[in-house]
Amino acid sequence: MSPSSTTDRGVMLITGGSRGIGAATARLAAQNGWAIAIVYRDRAEQAAAVVQDITSTGGRALAIQADVAQEADIVRAFKAADGLGQLTALVNNAGISGGVSRVDAVTGAQLDEVLRVNVTAPFLCAREAILRMSTKRGGRGGSIVNIGSGASVQGSPGTWVHYAATKGALDSMTIGLSKEVAAEGIRVNAVRPGVVDTEIHASRPPGQLAEIIRSVPLGRIGTPDDIARSIVFLACEEESSFVTGALLDARGGR
Repeated sequence: MSPSSTTDRGVMLITGGSRGIGAATARLAAQNGWAIAIVYRDRAEQAAAVVQDITSTGGRALAIQADVAQEADIVRAFKAADGLGQLTALVNNAGISGGVSRVDAVTGAQLDEVLRVNVTAPFLCAREAILRMSTKRGGRGGSIVNIGSGASVQGSPGTWVHYAATKGALDSMTIGLSKEVAAEGIRVNAVRPGVVDTEIHASRPPGQLAEIIRSVPLGRIGTPDDIARSIVFLACEEESSFVTGALLDARGGR
């Protein structure tokens, strides 16, 4: 995409927008004409820094504290984002690994938490987005981009099968929802990153990350900016108007 700070694309809400892939997406989307609502849980300073980066160059942005594991917080976050204007894009980016664990050691509490954040929250966020975007409800249409993972394909044995399973659920949600709301002007797609230089990989066992990077055909770890470009491409109507239900792998060929 060619950056355009003068194009009014409406509002993009990004969960987990204070760091990593979410922050990179916020900055790039703002350059391309979206007003940005950054939803964060507990990284207030980082969220404020992203907002400052955007507003200092003439963009519009708002940081909203909310825990996406709580339905009431999700509803409140979307209402706060309404103050920026018409919602046209949702990036379901917030996610947790659930901790490194074999299945024979995983606990019910781990499963409850990872399912709430990685599956329930994207569903509830999508619900709130559809209520605002749907042309049947007076919206102008829009795009939902779910951030999946290559783990849904590879399974992550010995590390986090429970996390991989939640991302498999997100794949299925992307496909089904894309068909459900296509006639309402809403496109739904997913980006499935591979190994990316973000905090989630810090919990891997020693040496595992280096081994995975060696197996990437492109020969390097991905960056948040790599993934942000794919997300903004899918969010942009002009660039991807005939793309919905797609699971876009951004895994360096792995």
